[in-house]
Amino acid sequence: MSKPAPAPVALTPAEIAFVRGLVIFEDAELIALAKPAGLSSQGGRIAVHTLDELLWAFARPGKARPRLIHRLDRDTSGVILAAKTKPAAGFLGKAMMARRIHKTYRAIVTPGAPDPRGGSIEAALRREEIGREAYMRVCPPDHADAETAKTRYRTLAEGPGAALVELSPETGRMHQLRVHLASIGRPIAGDARYGGALVVAGQPVPRLMLHAGALSFPHPAGGTKRIEAEVPADMAGLAAALGLAERG
Repeated sequence: MSKPAPAPVALTPAEIAFVRGLVIFEDAELIALAKPAGLSSQGGRIAVHTLDELLWAFARPGKARPRLIHRLDRDTSGVILAAKTKPAAGFLGKAMMARRIHKTYRAIVTPGAPDPRGGSIEAALRREEIGREAYMRVCPPDHADAETAKTRYRTLAEGPGAALVELSPETGRMHQLRVHLASIGRPIAGDARYGGALVVAGQPVPRLMLHAGALSFPHPAGGTKRIEAEVPADMAGLAAALGLAERG
């Protein structure tokens, strides 16, 4: 039995202008947005609209809103993709299941570069509920609740007490990048949940320093599309303060 279509959400002119300002690519099949940190993708508990609800700004009269193809954590910024039609949603959903949508992230980690500076992290994860909060934990691969998880990484720059790394998840587990980096002793700066530093080399960390910088995926109309989102000013500013300039 299919789920009923969600009821339209009434948005203010300011909310409509805000979400339209996040668009970095749009065509007949899809919309890509640069999600800011602090905005829940779906199911937020605070009394503000989620990105999913804000997508009603793009709905045509009598039509459903675009639907998100994937999610980003509330405090993660970057590229997020929504399908404008049912065929596009089905196509991209299948591409996601087949791991044909490739994501590239940037993260600031402490206390320095991973050792080795590049490679992969393969550690199974399991979900744990503590009160109303959900956590992911590294666990043995034969644990009853284990989910396989793999992350490729490489160090882009290193400064005093921190490093800038590029991350390419090969699986899409909740909090995967955050838990994998913490598991090798390099938690993401600002990630209080998994041991990330809130001050680095005297610099306050404003939020989780994780940014979904690029998405590469098969387009419903054919070919491959790559979409990039600029690193937000707060993360770029911290990287500069920590001497984490990427080598060209």
